[in-house]
Amino acid sequence: MALFNHYQVETPESVELEFTLAGIGNRLYAVLIDYICLGTIIFVLLIIWAVLAYNLSLYVSDDWQLWLTAIQIFLIFAVYVGYFVFFETLWQGQTPGKRRAKIRVIRGDGRPVGLQEASLRALFRPIDDFLYIGALMIIFGRQEKRIGDLLADTLVIRESRDQRGDRLQLQQPEAAKSLATQLSQWPGLERITADHWFVIRDYLLRRGDLLPKARQQAEARLAQQIQDRLRLTAPLADTPPEVLLEAVYLACQDRQTALTQESFEF
Repeated sequence: MALFNHYQVETPESVELEFTLAGIGNRLYAVLIDYICLGTIIFVLLIIWAVLAYNLSLYVSDDWQLWLTAIQIFLIFAVYVGYFVFFETLWQGQTPGKRRAKIRVIRGDGRPVGLQEASLRALFRPIDDFLYIGALMIIFGRQEKRIGDLLADTLVIRESRDQRGDRLQLQQPEAAKSLATQLSQWPGLERITADHWFVIRDYLLRRGDLLPKARQQAEARLAQQIQDRLRLTAPLADTPPEVLLEAVYLACQDRQTALTQESFEF
């Protein structure tokens, strides 16, 4: 019996990727860390709010006490929801707890979650936590989805061993780096969006799990779509699919690094 469930998804680029679902143990470990972090933040904010509320109470009537209590409850809820929305959006599906547990939230099509998905998951988290409804749905559901996951169409997956590092292992590093240098000057590189980059990265990370024939087909299909999007001409168009995908991955990564540095300099 497999310890973890697997889920296969076909991306909009018609590339099949297989993910290992996180499992109830990893998710509980992650949420425990997150609640410790969240509890610490709320505790500090409550101390600050108590001092402010006390000072305000000296200058306002008793009727305002209810308003102060309502504002306090709203702030706690906003921090509770905002914690998960902020980190899952900024860290591409991870919170401090998920990063520690080496798991990640993704969309149902394999792409990274955005603000909408992170918000839906966070808003329905209190319902999932009530009477352990979410935990029961994860344990008995084939796709291990709680209510927030069902409504946002998201999955919680384990990161592959390569993903735990910041850089994946290239199969043909010298050829890929050489081609990436040429592609960095290619006028159509900006047509490769962040979503395309994530699909390429996920494929490169998981290609070792595919059978040779399936890997060859997926590689050729994805490389052809990248060629069409970049409008490559010979001799770049004759590049082997694996080298092209690795080179585009590196070129886009270098472009993002350069843009980040420019923004800091500005």
